[in-house]
Amino acid sequence: MKTLKNINTSSDEDLVNAIVKTNDTLLFEILYDRYAALVYNKCFGFAKDGDEAKDLTQDVFLKLFVKLASFKGKSKFSTWLYAFTYNHCVNYVTRNTAKKFEKQAIDYKDIENLSDVENDYSFQDMRVDKLKAALELVSPDEKMILLLKYQDSLSIKDIASALDIGESAVKMRIKRAKDKLIIVYNTNLK
Repeated sequence: MKTLKNINTSSDEDLVNAIVKTNDTLLFEILYDRYAALVYNKCFGFAKDGDEAKDLTQDVFLKLFVKLASFKGKSKFSTWLYAFTYNHCVNYVTRNTAKKFEKQAIDYKDIENLSDVENDYSFQDMRVDKLKAALELVSPDEKMILLLKYQDSLSIKDIASALDIGESAVKMRIKRAKDKLIIVYNTNLK
């Protein structure tokens, strides 16, 4: 096994393997130090304030320590951790604010009945402040996939691997989420 000195400079995947083999919390601290700021920033996007984001970050890392063995190396660890963090935050938001989203979200059936709204606003031309507000009005799953693609710049292949779904499913989910976001943007935030 590598020494702690070598572990500090080793790849994430090697570090994860060492943590899984030894359950060493000191090694996990190295992983924590590498990703705490990133996880906090992702949690902050789902939280109401900094304290809630800190709590979510702590929850993610506690859950991560227990579930680290489920990382199979199909994608980079950072990609897997993005998805892990987003899934935790989506579950948190869904669990704690389901009624809020039921009242504010638009049903896909409503989308199918509306004309093509991309003529009004293209996805790329949306104002940032209104876009952030619109993201709060779509479901957590839709928000997650859009943030993975457009904020974190993950490829379709990386998202498919991280979420353990096919690339065509990722493309369809992104398209549906974009369509819904555009409708929310145009109908609720003009």
